[in-house]
Amino acid sequence: MVQPEVSRPDWDRLFEIAAGQSGYVTTKQAAEAGYSTHLLRKHIHAGRVTRPQRGIYRLVHFPIGEHEELVTAWLWSEQAGVLSHQTALSLHGLSDVLPAQVHLTLPAAWRKRRFRVPAGVVLHHADVAPEDRAWFTAVPITNPRRTLNDCAREGLSPELLRQAAQQALRRGLVTRPELGDVKASLKPFGGLAA
Repeated sequence: MVQPEVSRPDWDRLFEIAAGQSGYVTTKQAAEAGYSTHLLRKHIHAGRVTRPQRGIYRLVHFPIGEHEELVTAWLWSEQAGVLSHQTALSLHGLSDVLPAQVHLTLPAAWRKRRFRVPAGVVLHHADVAPEDRAWFTAVPITNPRRTLNDCAREGLSPELLRQAAQQALRRGLVTRPELGDVKASLKPFGGLAA
């Protein structure tokens, strides 16, 4: 749905957008609420807004969350990306993986785009169907089945992959037939049950 143009700044509208995104808004979202970059700079100088990275702003009245880097990575992707691979594995609480970077899957069509990737973000390109998505707080992540199979295809260590798959099976998050790539990846290492 196309939002009507806003001629005057509307703090309530800006706050409403930010509320669903852990206090963050993009330049485009701010403009939709009537806030130009010039006006945003004034709010930065007044201490009401910060600019953690290019094109992304944070309203300072929101409490700082535990996973803020996930929200900024997702907003950087113009909300087209999905957190995936080791990042999603960790968010699902599967295995002892501790990703040092944020893994983000962008649409396959974005493969040819040229842009500056934020520090600490690893990009993957694939189309993630709606049924392969889940939500973690304010951001989309791949569901456990997709996450495990993505990690298998990307060569996650056999120990972590086996641990994650076994935990997902025990918790009823996936079934064995859904783990084709996981089984193939673990076959040379004694299989899933080793």
